[in-house]
Amino acid sequence: MFIDRIRIYVKAGDGGNGAVTFHREKYISHGGPDGGDGGRGGNIVMRVDGGSNTLLAFRYRRKFVAGNGADGSGKKFHGASADDLVILVPPGTVIKDPDSGLVIHDMSENGGADFVLCRGGRGGWGNRHFATSTRQLPMFAKSGTRGEEKNVLLELKMIADVGIIGFPSVGKSSILAGISAARPKIADYHFTTLSPNLGVVSLPSDDGRSRGFVAADIPGLIEGAADGAGLGHEFLRHVDRCRLLVHVVDVSAAEGRDPAGDIDVIDGELSRYSPELSSRPQIIVGNKCDSADLGSPAVSAFEARVKELGRDLVYTSAFTGEGLDRLVALIADRLSTLPPVKVYEAEIKPEDAYRGRERETVIRRENDTFYLEGEWLFNLVGQVNFSDYESLNFFRKVLRKAGVIDELEARGCTDGCTVSIYGYEFDYVK
Repeated sequence: MFIDRIRIYVKAGDGGNGAVTFHREKYISHGGPDGGDGGRGGNIVMRVDGGSNTLLAFRYRRKFVAGNGADGSGKKFHGASADDLVILVPPGTVIKDPDSGLVIHDMSENGGADFVLCRGGRGGWGNRHFATSTRQLPMFAKSGTRGEEKNVLLELKMIADVGIIGFPSVGKSSILAGISAARPKIADYHFTTLSPNLGVVSLPSDDGRSRGFVAADIPGLIEGAADGAGLGHEFLRHVDRCRLLVHVVDVSAAEGRDPAGDIDVIDGELSRYSPELSSRPQIIVGNKCDSADLGSPAVSAFEARVKELGRDLVYTSAFTGEGLDRLVALIADRLSTLPPVKVYEAEIKPEDAYRGRERETVIRRENDTFYLEGEWLFNLVGQVNFSDYESLNFFRKVLRKAGVIDELEARGCTDGCTVSIYGYEFDYVK
């Protein structure tokens, strides 16, 4: 089964909590604070697996959660950081936002280098960091921050230099098999090919180094493919990266089609799917020339249409091998003048690893109760020991400095009102 588009959920690990402990050993019964820091949560890392060409591995597993960092402990022992969770994807995978469709990252960028999709939470500080000359016994520590989480869409766009396109049963798979080591399924009926096939075409080299290009056989397009007809609409995305299109036409007209008209129909579907894609250079291949009448009016009209479009024309017979060497040479010559394979630029900037420091606050009022929400507030509440006077002072000082108190007062919060922050409630006193 070929799967090239799937949605998954990913979550990085949470950071471990800092510890509230004090130094204790023989003859030292009241030592200073020595709480260790929490460990970092594991990242979600995307990595290219060169041995795969489908997203089938995600069919039954669509939730990926990295480990949490360990909590700190006494004697300044830091909690262990969690290992990163590595997710393997095929070459050419594009990571997108599932709602907007915007590109988060193309795994082909920088040669397919690892990409951190979600960053793990930071470990919280132990209480030793909060000791001052006036606060020598801090009874609070920082909790670890939460790891990033998101739903993403994985979309496979095969990395091929050449895309072989055309109507069903025109010989696309046969041509791929004739010019490369690929062995796609070949049969005398429509839609034999149910998924794209890749083949590496080797070229002779004078210096002994391996040269060549990658060709992709795209399952048959038909009229209306851009609107979802046939199988072509499922696989048009796989020619998005191709630098050159090889448009195969059956010049024998064995099924009663018009070769010249076939060119215009496929061009129209490409244009409706992506105007940028339809502008890619094309080579027209008149296949099945061994059983065609090359002097017929239909073939003459076909040649005239190719000339009008300004495209190269090669006659081939995938059955006898005629013209295949000339086709490979022409493809190699055209590729040498074209820019490299397309890489999609990110349309959504990766979230900053320290997003939790942002003071984005939501305030809701219900009667005389004010509800405060925000990622930084969630982390702040986890750092406070509400039974300790100094810790409460620290908490109120942070709220005042962040402008939360001023905003509450501006919204009508007065003495006697209740403020609720993630389960912690207190009566407001000006």
